[in-house]
Amino acid sequence: MKDIRTLSLDQLTDYFKEIGDKPFRAKQVYDWLWSKNLHSFDEMTNLSKNLRDQLIQDFVINPVSVDLLQKSSDGTIKNGVRLHDGLMVESVLIPTETRTTACVSSQVGCSLNCEFCATAKLKRMRNLEVAEIVDQVALIDRQSRLYFERPLSNIVFMGMGEPMMNYKNVVEAVRKITQPEGLGMSPRRITVSTSGIPKMIRMLADDQLKVKLALSLHSAIESKRNEIMPFSSKFPLTEIMEALQYWYQQTGSVITFEYCVWKGINDGDEDIRALIRYCRQVPSKVNLIQYNPIGEGKFDHRNVKAEEKYVRELEKAGITIMVRKSRGGDIDAACGQLANKSAER
Repeated sequence: MKDIRTLSLDQLTDYFKEIGDKPFRAKQVYDWLWSKNLHSFDEMTNLSKNLRDQLIQDFVINPVSVDLLQKSSDGTIKNGVRLHDGLMVESVLIPTETRTTACVSSQVGCSLNCEFCATAKLKRMRNLEVAEIVDQVALIDRQSRLYFERPLSNIVFMGMGEPMMNYKNVVEAVRKITQPEGLGMSPRRITVSTSGIPKMIRMLADDQLKVKLALSLHSAIESKRNEIMPFSSKFPLTEIMEALQYWYQQTGSVITFEYCVWKGINDGDEDIRALIRYCRQVPSKVNLIQYNPIGEGKFDHRNVKAEEKYVRELEKAGITIMVRKSRGGDIDAACGQLANKSAER
């Protein structure tokens, strides 16, 4: 049976016309589904009992559910999210003193092969549907209100999967999250993180969603980046930079480079100089991420002294750099650690 949330507002309107009901019913149902994130036809109280029964006969609603909730000592919450077909993804609520951020997934598993990332070790099973992405945001918003007494303030597409490889559904989910008829959040509080697919970066720029863009970089030296992220050999850094420059021309939005420093891999002076040269080609800033071990040998060795030198040299070069502290490491909820261990439990 068809999930009603796969229908657009126009398609809902056509449905109500076909069954001989008033077209404005579509707007009422749409509001229940996307603004109130309701998962039961019986709770749509401004519809008649007969109409609710008709909807139950014709459609289903396939919500996600929290299969396992884990709380970190630093306040981070990780959700093992079960989908309607039994597959699992993970999403994370990251609190600070001033805001709460939802880290949401876009795919079950991942189709890329970044050596340092636990999610990359999983087989990509499928893309998430629009409603499954929106449900993650809505449930984390409820958790934010329950545990921290404030609504969700930010969203990052940095969970399981590569958002650009599920482009259509991610874009439509962002629209549902930001439109007044949906969750009504500001697009400026949403960041889409990508490993770097030039064609899709350009497409996102053209779609003018007004979201922020982050690029998982980790080295501005081509050969090293290809070792760290083997799939990137298909997308040279020059092509990625051209796409980023196009992004800035179209949106005026500064790019964030996400960067981890590993001992013996990208911790030399030549690595720092290469990053500075790359940053200078487009308005950008750097998020230096404190790496979270996943038990994969050489990538388990973070170089703290090199991180400190990165900060000094980039600041000296006039490039904004922020050190992003690891959160939720004790429950495998930190960056690069999402590996569906909750499914094993």
